Parts: sequence; C-alpha cells; structure tokens
Amino acid sequence: MPRIVAERADVLPALGECFREHGFEGASLALIGAATGLGKGSLYHFFPGGKAEMATAVLAEIDGWFEREVFAPLRESESPAAGIARMFEATEAYFRSGRRVCLVGCFALGEVRDRFAEAVRSYFQRWVDALDLALGRAGASPDEARRHAVDVVGGIQGAIVLARALDDPEIFSGILARIRQGLMEMKTAS
Repeated sequence: MPRIVAERADVLPALGECFREHGFEGASLALIGAATGLGKGSLYHFFPGGKAEMATAVLAEIDGWFEREVFAPLRESESPAAGIARMFEATEAYFRSGRRVCLVGCFALGEVRDRFAEAVRSYFQRWVDALDLALGRAGASPDEARRHAVDVVGGIQGAIVLARALDDPEIFSGILARIRQGLMEMKTAS
C-alpha cells in the first residue's frame, strides 16, 4: 500500500539510495515506487518532470548537504585545520566509511553525465575550490594548494570506488587517513 508523504523532500533519501543502487537508467518507476513507498501518481505529483526531476532534486539535496557540512566549513572556519578536519569527518560519515557510493560521481561517469553536467561539475569544482582556499589559508603556496586540493578530492573519490569494488570499506578509511596524514605533513613542512 502506498504511503502518505507530506513533502517531496521526505522521499529524497530513498530516491538517492535507489539511484545509487540501480543507476539513473536502471531505476525504473517500479523500483523507485518500491524504494519510496509511493505510487506513480504520487511520484508524478511531487515530480511532474519524472525521473529527471527526481534526480535533479536528489543532486540538489546532496549539494546542499556538502555545502553545509564540507564546503562552507572549509571556506569559513576560523582555523583552516579545523575546516579540513571537519571535511574528513563529514566525508567519512557521509560515505558510511566507504559503504556508500558517490551518486554525483556515478552520474559523472554514467550515460547521464551530459544531462546533469552542470550539477556534477559544480559539486566537484566547489569542493576543490573550498579545499584549495583552506590549504592556502593554512600556508600552502597557490600552486601547492591547488595541486593538493585536486589530489585530495580525486583520492577520496578513488577510495570510494576501490572500497566498493573490492567490497572492503576499510580501504576507504585507510586511504582517507593517509590522505589526511599527508596534508598534515605538508602543513608542517611549509
């Protein structure tokens, strides 16, 4: 029996997990309905633009979470080290220590990349830019800060893929710890 949902935001977490599990193309309305507990009529009531609107809403929710929990602290923390530490803690929690795929990354690699290109590009660019700023505030040269910011975000994304591919979440935690240690060593060498 379909459930009653007061707001479309209520179904975004279930939609996100459905897209993570099945991909955009593989997430049929039947699978989405099963994941959300909503019938087609309710889904189209909340998302008249169909599956594309659902994915756009999920990407916007993810983006909002990362803006609050990762990007803003990197840009705005009084202590750049505190912002960087928060980034690692929030990232580890969000990706459930490597047990959860990055949906934005999946969209970047999948057949729907062009359809969601701006949201995907913006997410990754803002992450690199915020970390670049924090590293610069911590004393890294502009070139060094940019290079490390790109390497860190790429390393985190790669760690997610490798942990999932090998079904070993400890790989994610280990890589994050080594990346974090590398940044600490970089800051003390500066």
